Amino acid sequence: MKKKQFKTESQKLLDMMINSIYTHKEIFLRELISNASDALDKLHFRSLTDSEVAIGRSDYAINIKVDKEARTLTVSDNGCGMSREELESNLGTIAKSGSFEFKRDNEQGEDIDVIGQFGVGFYSAFMVADKITVRSRVYGEDIAYEWESEGADGYTVTECDKPTFGTEILLRIKADTEDEKYSEFLEEYRIRSLVKKYSDYIRYPIKMEVTKSRKKEGSENEYESYRETETLNSMVPLWKRTASEVTKEEYNAFYTEKFYDYEPPLCTVTQKSEGTVTYNALMFVPSHAPFNYYTKDYERGLELYSSGVLIMERCADLLPEYFGFVRGVVDSADLSLNISREMLQHDRQLGVMAKAIEKKIKQELSKLMNSEREKYERFFDAFGIQLKYGIYSDYGMHKDTLVDLILFRSSKENKYVSLKEYTDAMTETQKYIYYATGESAAKIEMLPQLEAMKARGYEVLYLTDDVDEFTLKVIGKYSDKEFKNITSEAEDLATEDAKESVKRENEGSKEMLELMKEAIGKVSEVRFTASLVKHPVCLSSKGELSVGMEKVLSKMPGADEGAPKAEVALEINSSHPISNTLKALYETDREKLKKYAKILYSVASMISGVSVDNPLELCELVSELMI
Repeated sequence: MKKKQFKTESQKLLDMMINSIYTHKEIFLRELISNASDALDKLHFRSLTDSEVAIGRSDYAINIKVDKEARTLTVSDNGCGMSREELESNLGTIAKSGSFEFKRDNEQGEDIDVIGQFGVGFYSAFMVADKITVRSRVYGEDIAYEWESEGADGYTVTECDKPTFGTEILLRIKADTEDEKYSEFLEEYRIRSLVKKYSDYIRYPIKMEVTKSRKKEGSENEYESYRETETLNSMVPLWKRTASEVTKEEYNAFYTEKFYDYEPPLCTVTQKSEGTVTYNALMFVPSHAPFNYYTKDYERGLELYSSGVLIMERCADLLPEYFGFVRGVVDSADLSLNISREMLQHDRQLGVMAKAIEKKIKQELSKLMNSEREKYERFFDAFGIQLKYGIYSDYGMHKDTLVDLILFRSSKENKYVSLKEYTDAMTETQKYIYYATGESAAKIEMLPQLEAMKARGYEVLYLTDDVDEFTLKVIGKYSDKEFKNITSEAEDLATEDAKESVKRENEGSKEMLELMKEAIGKVSEVRFTASLVKHPVCLSSKGELSVGMEKVLSKMPGADEGAPKAEVALEINSSHPISNTLKALYETDREKLKKYAKILYSVASMISGVSVDNPLELCELVSELMI
């Protein structure tokens, strides 16, 4: 029979579809299964209004058959089938979609959710097949038709024998080449994995005859192979079931199996949305961070399905970076997909979904913090840095979303506290939210200034992560209270009498303090203070850049000598015996005073977590004074 030409009469268009539209050859099976599902949907829809359709919902199925010897792969269904005219219209015209027309004509159809929209998915089969044969018979008709093509040169349509209604698509798989191993699509394990990956939640059973093994009857050690038809897909997505009907164990099993985790999730988040955009979401907060979470290799994103068909394995646009730890799936029939169904067009629907998902995650984390604090603290140990970085990044754009989710350990029993809990516990006389930075809580507790804070009954937040102080700078204020580093100038802690006394002492020792400053050479000022309790000296900073921030900036790539420096002062406890010793040396031995100044600066630096530039010089100075 003479071949008919495709109505587009364009080999270039078909070549583009095969070589450009689809980035992965394996998706051809997803497309054929989706088309079969659409055909079943159409017949089911017809059965709702046509009593002559004598087939129940449970009878629908999609079948896959592999013949390695003949190098064929067949996908068949018992759906609505296609007439000769429909074969020519739908398969003879590239980018003509019968599913799209059906969906358009039946927008109010109950329980109908056809997948196909563009009419090009069928042609993806040419990526792996050099010949496609389609046999189809409309339900209720006696005559079947066969559509056959070997590519862009055209197709034929003839009558054929087909004892059952529905459609079967037979692919003759291409021969292997050096670059492509097409034979993989004739392997049972490969077909099984592709169905699981892309079509696990198609609402109809996808069946295939597979090879299994069993013990031979009457034998203990001998096994025999046998063939058995198996349903490859789960069919009913967990996220479409009512949350009250799903047990915690079912959610945990789904999570660990789907996301290959050895621990159940810390919490499960379900969301069903109807309105501007209709979608179902099932999300999980992991119990621990993946091994590569804090590296550039980690890819955030939720699995995105369109009517049960996997579209994207990781849709990053559905999750803000600071909630990138969340794993899960989102399923919607309202997505605007591009022509290949592999990528999402960035439109209003996607933005609406992303905002709603972000809001839901925040609500669930807030609820976890308030009702299951121990669990939340485990979560924060794993992902707290990400939340704090989320506040700091983008110039604080997201601080209102995240500020009440962050925690810091504090001087009260070294326990976690939120900013709200801290401010609620403040006395009326406390002006600031106090904090201190250090490599660990143990290092912070060595700070001389902390001793003074504890003596006055003030709680101090422990900032041990590099991003912490930058985060507080971005937040600026919380509950109208400013943040203050306890290593900054803290004369506000002293009484008015003590302030006046120290002021007089600094004025009276001005020349001595200037001499010490010059001897050290690395401080903006040396002064007496009334803020310390027992410690002889400490370092304090002036301005916006603290000693802790300087340390962080100096570690950044390319910083070297160009990193900004904090303006620091050496403070001397006016009530400590060392102050009298220094004054006496100024009168009797100024060279020795200079050595004392350098030693005290080094001691204060080490206590503050700042490394000593010249340890050898420090050792020599101490040794000289010991002789």
